[in-house]
Amino acid sequence: MTNVTIAGTGMVQFGKFPNRTMKSMVNSVVVEALNDSNCLPDDIDQVFFGNAASGFLTGQECIQGQVALRNTGLLGKPIINIENACASSSTAFNLATMAIESGQSDAVLVIGAEKMTSNDKEAPLRALETAADIEELEHFKKIISSEGAGSGSIFMDLYASLARDYMEKKGVTNDDLALVAVKQRKAGALNKLAQFQEDISISNVLTSRMISDPLRLMMCSSIGDGAAALVLMSKDFAKYKDNEYVSVKACSLKSSNDKATGFIPAPTRAASDAYEKSGIGPEDIDVAEIHDAAAPAEYIIYEQLDFCKEGQAVQLLKSGYTSLDGKMPVNPSGGLISRGHPIGATGAAQLVELSNQLRNRSGKRQRKNAKIGLAENAGGWIRNDVAAACVTILGKD
Repeated sequence: MTNVTIAGTGMVQFGKFPNRTMKSMVNSVVVEALNDSNCLPDDIDQVFFGNAASGFLTGQECIQGQVALRNTGLLGKPIINIENACASSSTAFNLATMAIESGQSDAVLVIGAEKMTSNDKEAPLRALETAADIEELEHFKKIISSEGAGSGSIFMDLYASLARDYMEKKGVTNDDLALVAVKQRKAGALNKLAQFQEDISISNVLTSRMISDPLRLMMCSSIGDGAAALVLMSKDFAKYKDNEYVSVKACSLKSSNDKATGFIPAPTRAASDAYEKSGIGPEDIDVAEIHDAAAPAEYIIYEQLDFCKEGQAVQLLKSGYTSLDGKMPVNPSGGLISRGHPIGATGAAQLVELSNQLRNRSGKRQRKNAKIGLAENAGGWIRNDVAAACVTILGKD
């Protein structure tokens, strides 16, 4: 991919804001992204709007983007609404890159937004259950629940099940899981847009409330609200607008292949495809944002993306390689655990962070001289793999 750039970004703070509406969040990020890219609404050819759960949580089942964008000056443009669970906005980004690369558009807007806080505390949990095959839901819950008793959060039960298996096979301890949360919160403490902005200790993590054994509260991503936006341009149009841009080197979207055995996970297949298309390998990555919906996911994804050999993920983290001051900081935004995880906004937020890193805008979280960034965003679950996985590689020319 040689012609696609990110020329502007915008993002609101993630967190629980009961009185903040979808429209207000979207309006804020659109204004910020347009200003950052030296654009007016008339410059935008198309809008790709990623959202996962508005239909379930707010009742706005259809035309989510058109409704959210009513006050932005963008109505009248083609607005494409995309749902792909937690990978909704990275999927929107994937489609947007095609619009630029094909020559169909010179400038497009990608938005990820989610309003998850609700007076009904169980509603977000029920919404997340729809990211699995509902015809098999009860059977799925029994398989992943410890001793047959679920926590009420299907995906935390899933990650707990993955953690138990990973710990048994790799000799990983509860302290090792806690280290991930400590790392993410250290980064989040430096991110004014993060949901959680406090340093924590291993002891804090291990004494926080048990969610689903062995996962404790501080090892898990939280319910929250948020929005993020990116303006994508052709390279020529970005130069015409005199923008400091980041190049999209590759963007690969894969789905679960629904096999019980002998399969390659979707994140691995997406990463392999992105590495091949870009000519960039895992050893070339300077900074990464990955889908740490719960602490064990970070270790699992290290291996899936070939950041380390199988069984060496904990060693990689303990070495400091993926810390803020390491050779390849992973989740310098704080990740899903600290920055937050309003599901439809997460993929776009990862790309905002990487774009800012590559443009040297990340302040105390900045990876010095960052030239190459990788984002891995996943969503949903089918049988024994994520239902969708998107890996994007960005570069600073």
